[in-house]
Amino acid sequence: MVDRLDFAPVQTGRDGGRADGAEAPLVSAVIPCLNEERTLGICIRKAFDVFAKRGIKGEVVVGDNGSSDRSVEIAESLGARVVHQRVKGYGAAISAAAESARGKYLVMADADDSYDWSNLGDFIDALEGGAELVMGDRFAGGIEPGAMPPLHRYLGNPVLSTIARWLHHSPIRDFHCGMRGFTRDAFRRMGARSPGMEFASEMVINAHRAGLVIREVPIKLYPDKRGRPPHLRSFRDGWRHLRLIIAHAPDTMYLIPGAGLLLAGIFGLAALAAGPVRIGGWYFGIHFVALSSMATLIGLLAILFGVLAKVAIAIYHPVHSDRIVPWLMRGRPLEWLVFSGGVLAVAGFVADALLALHWIFVGGPMEQSVHLTFVTTTACVAGMSMVLSGFVLKLLLDNLGDRRVF
Repeated sequence: MVDRLDFAPVQTGRDGGRADGAEAPLVSAVIPCLNEERTLGICIRKAFDVFAKRGIKGEVVVGDNGSSDRSVEIAESLGARVVHQRVKGYGAAISAAAESARGKYLVMADADDSYDWSNLGDFIDALEGGAELVMGDRFAGGIEPGAMPPLHRYLGNPVLSTIARWLHHSPIRDFHCGMRGFTRDAFRRMGARSPGMEFASEMVINAHRAGLVIREVPIKLYPDKRGRPPHLRSFRDGWRHLRLIIAHAPDTMYLIPGAGLLLAGIFGLAALAAGPVRIGGWYFGIHFVALSSMATLIGLLAILFGVLAKVAIAIYHPVHSDRIVPWLMRGRPLEWLVFSGGVLAVAGFVADALLALHWIFVGGPMEQSVHLTFVTTTACVAGMSMVLSGFVLKLLLDNLGDRRVF
């Protein structure tokens, strides 16, 4: 992630300064741009045409990401305001332009004319109707031949959207559509910060987390007219989307499966600590003790990492309705984890030491205590994991406390 302070925009253009006392535009058309001289003008004209036909005051803000062609010159000549973004990436360009925009409503889409800016009015209508985030749906509106590579149309977008809907309980069908509208307040509450293409996924995830009103409108996707390869890189950007979708789902990816593994592991260790058992003709021996130990440790670590992930998300996303983080802020999780984890680790270590002394000085077959050794060693590792995680959690909570008051 890149801190929003790094998204420092520099404005140019005939409407570049914020005119104090001037009437603010109702709509800002936000267009990211990197060497789009062939199509940028088409998009800007379409946006201004919609403003004129609807009789509303609007502006076009171009987030330029270091264009070396005539893109900036074309944008300024058509009356658009250009915001220069030194941080590379789709998300960085969108963030800079959106933060500089003055409209009550913001609508974003690409500069390659693959999204028809003439449909800007559909997004304005949905926002006027009470929506806080309006997503385009290309699969409902139609995808023209050649507009989307088969890999993206039949595998990439459907798979990523399905995973995102499952992990984040989202009804959005086209999770990665690049044409979307939102209110100025919604953009602030979403707090998306990713500099790359994954910015699109982060917006939707954070919108759901913030409880925004989200609607979808069908739009058609056309072949781009830029005459060169797109900036998108299928596998690189697909992986960036996927890793963000997973990282932002601690409940489904960490806490729920972690709790299941932990309970199953503890049950197995308790049942087999004294030795092998037979249940209904089935023999459960040392291999099942090893599996129970593994399940216990993986489950505990998943829960600890899930809690840390929740606090990390809350640090940079101020609108967060989760109940675990406020509870941690009010309690003393470090002391609880250090005390309980320390007791567990010491108990496990002492038990292991006593077993070792027994083997050394008393003798006897070691096989009789192998099951118990697994249990005590698991307790020792689990306890130390709790202690160490407690100090990391304390660092994150201190950082969160400086930014947010519950």
